[in-house]
Amino acid sequence: MKKRILLTIFVLAQMAYSQSPEGDGPHTQLIIRGVTLINGSGAPPQGPIDIVVENNMITDIQVVGYPGVKINAGKRPLLKPGGKELDCSGMYLLPGFIDMHGHIGGVAQGAEPDYVFRLWMGHGITTVREPSGRGIDFALDLKRKSTKNEIVAPRIFAYTGFGQTSGNFDPLKGVPITTPEQAREWVRANAKEGADGIKFFGAEPEIMEAALEENKKLGLGSACHHAQLSVARWNVLHSARAGLTSMEHWYGLPEALFNERTVQDYPLDYNYQNEQHRFENAGKLWAQAAKPYSEHWNTVMDELLKLDFTIDPTFNIYEASRDLQRARRAEWHEAYTLPSLWEFYQPSKISHGSYWHDWGTEQEVAWKENYRLWMTFINEYKNRGGRVTTGSDSGFIFQLYGFAYVRELELLREAGFHPLEVIRAATLNGAEALGADKTLGTVAIGKLADFVVVEENPLKNLKVLYGTGAIKLTKDNEVVRVGGVKYTIKDGIIYDAKALLEEVRQMVILEKQKTGYKIVQPGIKE
Repeated sequence: MKKRILLTIFVLAQMAYSQSPEGDGPHTQLIIRGVTLINGSGAPPQGPIDIVVENNMITDIQVVGYPGVKINAGKRPLLKPGGKELDCSGMYLLPGFIDMHGHIGGVAQGAEPDYVFRLWMGHGITTVREPSGRGIDFALDLKRKSTKNEIVAPRIFAYTGFGQTSGNFDPLKGVPITTPEQAREWVRANAKEGADGIKFFGAEPEIMEAALEENKKLGLGSACHHAQLSVARWNVLHSARAGLTSMEHWYGLPEALFNERTVQDYPLDYNYQNEQHRFENAGKLWAQAAKPYSEHWNTVMDELLKLDFTIDPTFNIYEASRDLQRARRAEWHEAYTLPSLWEFYQPSKISHGSYWHDWGTEQEVAWKENYRLWMTFINEYKNRGGRVTTGSDSGFIFQLYGFAYVRELELLREAGFHPLEVIRAATLNGAEALGADKTLGTVAIGKLADFVVVEENPLKNLKVLYGTGAIKLTKDNEVVRVGGVKYTIKDGIIYDAKALLEEVRQMVILEKQKTGYKIVQPGIKE
């Protein structure tokens, strides 16, 4: 798989060396001056450093001095005629962030790609794995445009939903997948179409086994949200043994950790189509699993580690379950959330993830304990050498594109990750999971020029990565906002991250003017 993806990325990198419709570049040579480098490997910060990029490839990383000491200009890399110099003295540079669970908007949410892409790029996200969406034709078209830098967008890894059809892609001619051979046929057709992988939700065991085996044979990636409808007979361990490369969220993991049951303790009036039932009872699932560090708990973890399995927890997408008020009143909603998306979030029996039918203290207390047990597993998995990545799954449950990604970083920190481990999860670990770590994921000579530049130290406070920045009191007792990504650099093209977010803010203003919509809280009169 890695060889195929590696070759693809280098080809795409050369194709990307064409003029971008927005942003500055690409340039024959780009020198970024004076940064403190956080390179994504887990190494501590180092600086000041000059980084040289030529034709979208890092060609030199030069230490040029010491903190607080004037830089000797004679030691700095020379700017060639026609080159571009970017003074980032005192700023922090990181590898471009990788969102391993990024849906490119949604029809029901009214969130179109231009809106979503700007929110992502405005937060330093330069690579996205889309785990199913509006179909393979839609995703691959955007991927081609992003590759050529015809649009402002992260690089895209397209994972098709298993069994999904779109446009001309219907290999089984409308027949549902009910046999192992049909599963294999669909997987082969998906690979031929140009997809980077498959997103599974679960199926009959023989179907899952056949599909995963065929997909692995073809060298493609795979992800799975182990939905409750199939998880009783096919949990995370079954998938990992069959060749699944990553699991999404946490469904299927507590089930693999069951000691005294084979299904979760469903109330007898439970209905999966009622999302109040679904998410309320999901909040009680980890308490039914084996206790942390018990024999069975360790046995499951050890097997997943041995299989080099990736966990993409997406902590943030369920956070409203443990604190609805916090998620609902996040400060960025007013300026950056589209009216249609805000409406989608409200209590609904139809909109996915809008399960606020009767949500209260008891549900939130259960979910807080759910998080404690879940985070304990994820942190220990990381401590034992397991790969944990960063995914947001935005567009649902009050989580906004870009902003939710930064919140995911904070939640990894809460789980016990050192800030340097958080950054590694957001960069190198994602690149490894995609089979793209030879070209992405760290700042190293020979890799592609995807960077995040921020004026504040994100290790001291991850909140400075939010587009709204972080609140700070100055020496003169003035309340100010600091941070927000300064530059997002993708394929060697420099984007003003704050300008991208301003474009989003204007989109929201225009939409509010057009619709006359105001963000208000349900049941509260203005």
